[in-house]
Amino acid sequence: MVSLATIFGLLGNITTGLVYLSPVKTFWHIVQRRSTEEFDSLPYVVKLLNGYMWVYYGVVKPNSILVATVNGFGSVLELIYVTIFLIYAPPRMRAITAITFSVLDVVFPIAAVLISQLCFSREIQIDIAGFLSLLFSVFTYASPLSIMKTVITTKSVEYMPFLLSFILFINGLTWTVYAVITRDWFIGIPNGSGFVFGTAQLVLYAIYWKPKQSKRTSGEVEEGWEHEHLIADSGPSVEKNGSRAEA
Repeated sequence: MVSLATIFGLLGNITTGLVYLSPVKTFWHIVQRRSTEEFDSLPYVVKLLNGYMWVYYGVVKPNSILVATVNGFGSVLELIYVTIFLIYAPPRMRAITAITFSVLDVVFPIAAVLISQLCFSREIQIDIAGFLSLLFSVFTYASPLSIMKTVITTKSVEYMPFLLSFILFINGLTWTVYAVITRDWFIGIPNGSGFVFGTAQLVLYAIYWKPKQSKRTSGEVEEGWEHEHLIADSGPSVEKNGSRAEA
């Protein structure tokens, strides 16, 4: 008989996969325009690192393969997104992306894996991988803060698409339930915070939704959401936005 943990792990794979796929339209737009325009690569560099850490955590911790599979899929997508940035970004942004990618997505994960494998026991390896995954997930889950501020400031949900907010809400809920069942608080803490943020977004949507929105295309709205900064800005910005997510 299939366990509850397996059921919620599979559901989490589906919802997290949808979150990882959410920027596809944005990057198709970049490829068509052959320019990254004003978009920021840092959220995708950090999400790639986060995916690496979750894959490592899923591998070293027993019975956590469902954590590794979806984040392996997500890491491949994030690597494609970063590669597109390196191809189409202007020279200065390309240089910044190359440096941050080299440090955060090559040097750091290799060093973290090698040091933990060579110097620590399996239990400590699990704790190191879990803590790093939790830490970077918190950074990515902080991304909705500035878009929520924009919604409150403008009294409009134009830059916060309902479908993506709902998927993020379900994703946080699913993995939080999984964490409770498996008693895995490295998964529970960041996804619990994601569930709280997702709930707050839906509440804001209920408060500020209006029947008549401006005639922006769905692709433009997704771009606005997908390029929010990882940490909320001090000033109200609706032009530069970024992405988040995680298992």
